Amino acid sequence: MLISLLISFVGSVGVNNMLIIAAAKISERFNWPSLLYIFPYVLTPIFIVIFTLIFLFSTRKIVRDLITLEQGLQFISEGNLDYRVPVNRQDELGRVASNINHMTEQLRLQMIKERELEKSKMDMITGISHDLRTPLTSIIGYIELLRTESFQDKAEYDRFIQNTYNKATHLKKLLDDLFEYTRLTSVDTQLDMKKVDLHQLLDQLLFEPLAQENSIHIVKEIGDAPIMAIVDSDKIARAIDNLLMNALKYSFKPGTIHIRMSMRHEHITIEVENKGMPLTIEQKDKLFDRFYKVDYSRSSEGIQTGSGLGLSIARNIAELHQGTLKLQHTHNIFTFQISLPSNNIQ
Repeated sequence: MLISLLISFVGSVGVNNMLIIAAAKISERFNWPSLLYIFPYVLTPIFIVIFTLIFLFSTRKIVRDLITLEQGLQFISEGNLDYRVPVNRQDELGRVASNINHMTEQLRLQMIKERELEKSKMDMITGISHDLRTPLTSIIGYIELLRTESFQDKAEYDRFIQNTYNKATHLKKLLDDLFEYTRLTSVDTQLDMKKVDLHQLLDQLLFEPLAQENSIHIVKEIGDAPIMAIVDSDKIARAIDNLLMNALKYSFKPGTIHIRMSMRHEHITIEVENKGMPLTIEQKDKLFDRFYKVDYSRSSEGIQTGSGLGLSIARNIAELHQGTLKLQHTHNIFTFQISLPSNNIQ
């Protein structure tokens, strides 16, 4: 723009000088001295007209790009965040156009993120409502049967009481999972890090009686030597227990669950392996999503349906310890692997 102003000024001065010289020669040749007295009055308007014409000619591309920029901003302001302003220049206007496009992309990504968060909230509310409504409805049903004394004998009465208790326990488990997930995803989550023997912790978690009831054989490959680490023992126990219960629910019956623990490359590795119905790629990708539950008949009828938060909670716990939780899925073999980094090993 400054260059255009300079060109317009120099060009106007040059044309005016040429007109002054031409007026002087005409006045001398035709003996019109009055022309020299009249000419100064028209010189300024001529200068302005020439300056304007040169300026408009030299800035026509800038004006065209400004109009394009204004139209682009209008499209963007109307909500068309997929529109991008053409960047045809390398000067200040080009940088402005690039910055507008960058701003638009950031706004688009922010809107996508907000929509995903909103959808996530709605999915969470839907998941909570569905999971809590089922046991609550059963509890109300059994209480109504007991309240109206709609039972035939003491045995049926005891069965209603036991079923009500089981449903209430299930409801409490769902609420515990929900509160635990909320705590783990909070920015204020604090770990109670202590020196723990993971070998002893894992050995205490193994649930042979429950496994036997479901025709599952537990194979322990955890060695005999203590493996010490600085961890939050309660949360690590919760993560491992979630993996064990997941394997118990979705294993073939009868079947085998392998539990392994080892030190590899200064990492503590804990593996839970079982055999079950294969997953599709889509199911595998969603397996760690909150409230996601595989719908087909991999689940055990003898174990209460979970909240769909177990694997998500386990992964969050592993990541809070700067570790990882991964799934290796080959045909019908599932291996969940928790790895804790060396900075937790003492």
